[in-house]
Amino acid sequence: MRKHIFIYLFLFILLGCSNQEDELEQIVPTTWTQKEFQTNYDGINRKYIIYKPKSYSENSPLVFILHGFGSNNKTILNYSQMNSIADQNGFMVCYPQGTVLPTGQTHWNANLQMSTVKDIDFLSFLALKIQEEYKTSLENVFTAGMSNGGFMSYTLGCEKSDVFKAVASITGTMSGYDWNNCSPTYKIPILQMSGTSDTTVPWDGTMNTAYGWGGAPHILEVMEFWSDLNACVQDEVFNFPDIDTSDYSTVSLTKKKGGSYNNEVWFYRVDGGGHDWPGAFGNNDINASDEIWKFFKKHLK
Repeated sequence: MRKHIFIYLFLFILLGCSNQEDELEQIVPTTWTQKEFQTNYDGINRKYIIYKPKSYSENSPLVFILHGFGSNNKTILNYSQMNSIADQNGFMVCYPQGTVLPTGQTHWNANLQMSTVKDIDFLSFLALKIQEEYKTSLENVFTAGMSNGGFMSYTLGCEKSDVFKAVASITGTMSGYDWNNCSPTYKIPILQMSGTSDTTVPWDGTMNTAYGWGGAPHILEVMEFWSDLNACVQDEVFNFPDIDTSDYSTVSLTKKKGGSYNNEVWFYRVDGGGHDWPGAFGNNDINASDEIWKFFKKHLK
């Protein structure tokens, strides 16, 4: 009899402890800094990674980082090292994943003729979804991208300036459609980084017009377009030290500023540079990710 009582008492204590653990798991949320999510949008299963630094607090900025053509969000997460900068500055980073074309490449539909995917709407939806779920800042949502990700960032700047408040393009430019039709609702700041020896997205505007990629002029003319839009009246030029002579490239920065909208247009000319993300590959005199955040931080509301 005593043996049975002991067994019942043991099971009672064990079950009680188990219930308490379940209750504690419900009370204390699981903490995370990086996590992959998925959501269905327009009938397509879309994936994205969020990095939430430990220093994150409500109303902090949200930065989108868009990968290049044929690439993916994990690759740009790794080489951009934007998470480290987020750790230091307390902003949230979102790395969305583009969809796959019938030809097999991942892409962003920056108003291109090869795709019907509604990336403009999806990325805007995703920004608002993250704002609602994590209470990120409504005024400080930015987008940056490499190559096709840079094209897409310009597209968002042209068509969703109510959501994305500044754009940074690394080796991208405006698609032909965007160049001919861009008329943003709000004036927004622009950062562009181009290599003079880039043969993938030539800085002189000679990119092939097939599928709607080309059509924009020389990148300097693109910069003038955004400078005029922001009513910039002053140029400030800075030459970066040639820290690494083995990369056979140098960097200069022209800041167009002084406009009535308090927006600036920054153009990084990488002389001798190719289709690269400086600091990760190609030029080593600057770190593209550092420069992107420096630019976004300058335009925080």
